[in-house]
Amino acid sequence: ATGTGKSTTLTAMLDLLNKTRRLNIITLEDPIEQIHKSQLSLVVQREVGTHVESFAEGLRAALREDPDVILVGELRDPETIMMAMTAAETGHLVLGTLHTTSAAKTLDRIIDAMPTSQKTQASLFLAQHLRGVVSQKLVKSADGRSRKAIVEIFVNTPAIANLITSGKVFQIPSVLQTGRDKGMQLMDQALLEAIQRKEIDPDDAYIHATEKQQFQRFVTDPDLLPQVDLAVS
Repeated sequence: ATGTGKSTTLTAMLDLLNKTRRLNIITLEDPIEQIHKSQLSLVVQREVGTHVESFAEGLRAALREDPDVILVGELRDPETIMMAMTAAETGHLVLGTLHTTSAAKTLDRIIDAMPTSQKTQASLFLAQHLRGVVSQKLVKSADGRSRKAIVEIFVNTPAIANLITSGKVFQIPSVLQTGRDKGMQLMDQALLEAIQRKEIDPDDAYIHATEKQQFQRFVTDPDLLPQVDLAVS
């Protein structure tokens, strides 16, 4: 969805690469929201409608310029998604955004965008080449002065790759829930921990929760919140 901070997160990722790696980075944006001056990396930013006609056309042009990283502001149509997949398959790091509400729904969206004859191929591609998905929401902070980014994190592992190729994407949330040692977490886990840290209120967490019945109890009686160790090893 819009207003979830996707552009800010993507900008931070690009900024980190620019400051720490020697790379050839090409961005395709609509519009360009922040100028990135080349630091260790060479950054070339292109705007859809100004420098290129579409994201798909920009991707085709970028692939002829030997980039290491391609940032696609929005994977908004099947042609762009297919071009991004081609870029990733040929060894480029591709960063992009989709309007979805969870990691599993992101995979479903990509597969559903493909023609029927290519859905199996798309599943195989995701299993082999997708590195991860960050799904995020901005939730009003407990003091009401700002918004807190709450993130669901998906990291592709052999177990998840097997679920993708076998058409069991719907089982991915259960893997995320038990995958904290690999850096994964569900949105509801992140919301619960933010409540425990008193960063957000239970009633606001309820609005954004997937399993709303669980969070309804906390809205009624915050003392029901489970006390768990929040340390991350």
